[in-house]
Amino acid sequence: MEEQNNNHLRRSMTTGQMEMIAIGGTIGSGLFMGATSTIKWAGPSVLLAYAVVGLVLYAMMRALGEMIYLNPGTGSFADYGTKYINPLSGYLVKWSNVFQFIIVGISDVIAMSQYLNYWWPNLPDWLSGIILIVILTLANLVSAKAYGSLEFWFAMVKVVTIILMIVVGLMVIVFGLGNNWHPVGLSNLWSHGGFFPNGWKGFFFSLAVIAGSYQGIELLGIAAGETASPQKAIVKSVKSVIWRILIFYIGAIFVIVSIYPWNQLSAVGSPFVETFEKVGITGAAGLINFVVLTAAMSGANSGIYSASRMLFKLSVDHEVSPFFSKLSKRVVPNVAILTIAGWILVGFILNTILTQMSKTASNLFVIVYSASVLPGMVPWFVILLSELQFRKQNADLMKNHPFKMPLYPFYNYFATAALLVILAFMFINPDTRVSVSVGVVFLVIMSLIYFIRVRKHEEPEAGEEADFENEHHLKKH
Repeated sequence: MEEQNNNHLRRSMTTGQMEMIAIGGTIGSGLFMGATSTIKWAGPSVLLAYAVVGLVLYAMMRALGEMIYLNPGTGSFADYGTKYINPLSGYLVKWSNVFQFIIVGISDVIAMSQYLNYWWPNLPDWLSGIILIVILTLANLVSAKAYGSLEFWFAMVKVVTIILMIVVGLMVIVFGLGNNWHPVGLSNLWSHGGFFPNGWKGFFFSLAVIAGSYQGIELLGIAAGETASPQKAIVKSVKSVIWRILIFYIGAIFVIVSIYPWNQLSAVGSPFVETFEKVGITGAAGLINFVVLTAAMSGANSGIYSASRMLFKLSVDHEVSPFFSKLSKRVVPNVAILTIAGWILVGFILNTILTQMSKTASNLFVIVYSASVLPGMVPWFVILLSELQFRKQNADLMKNHPFKMPLYPFYNYFATAALLVILAFMFINPDTRVSVSVGVVFLVIMSLIYFIRVRKHEEPEAGEEADFENEHHLKKH
């Protein structure tokens, strides 16, 4: 469709930037700020929980990689849903992505404004939030390469911090560094109620929070349309990203639950700060505050990029006004970027006003933010199911395909079933029931809008497409 409208995004990102986008999009505030909550549910078995969700996502990434290798494009997994399942699934993927990353963007801006208070306590939250949104918007408007460069360094800060955390933590565990040279050992993994202190129920409850913290890994499927040598980049990125993420997540969590008894973590504060302070690194709180600030900036940066590309795609696919598919002289979808940044700004301002008016409003925002978990899973389901049909329709091309999905089709079925189990436990868990219900309501509303729109445009569809083409032609001349 993009070719028909001559809406070509420039392939200006490198393979290294693409890898870091996937790593940075996934290793966000969820790891630095959310680790304590997942450990609360599962105890030491959280290590197994992260590994299980990692296996599920590896299946999704391999399915995505297989399809992108033959057909790289911006927001390509939405195309796969439309082509290999039905148009509704592609439509829901696009809107779910827009919804998810606007909500994530708002929450990250709120977090960033609070992190800045650590150094500038007198700086008003609303002012710092607006400044941050402007900076990130300008970075996205310059070029995809500028976005990629910014994301590369954001991700690098997080990756280096986690590697340091793992190395320091292992020194504490094995040699007793910071513990009067008495090795801490691994006994904390089973000494406080066993490896599964809250049983299988606690283990399954933690999976939902973990799935939410992994969201953003599918950003590769959006960045593929703006990456030089996409086939080579996809193969390298998928192969390396998944094991890096598993090492970073499982490695960091392993260090935390080995050093600290899982049931005493709530009194520790940030386990990252405590671990660095334990070995005598002064200013650990300031260091970690800087890292979580970059993690939040990375999340908001990726959110603007991802949601704007999906809004651009909705426009190219004639599902919103052609106005949103306009490209700037720098070949970026400037209208879509400004629109997404505008929605994040409005959400941030509304949150600021509501939280000052009432404390219950902040609880409402937490529910809305958590509601992004289900829409965030929609692309995963669509990718796993699309690949089943993709194989059937491209049997000839698959014979010499160098990057096939392993254990097809059983891996698809396992991963899809695992995601359904996670959703089921979100309904069972009273802490996540409202959030997942809000996500369901969003998907139902968007489905109804889709069917109303289809019925309304069924007859004049061909004429509308011609108008769309003419409008673009007039804009160019």
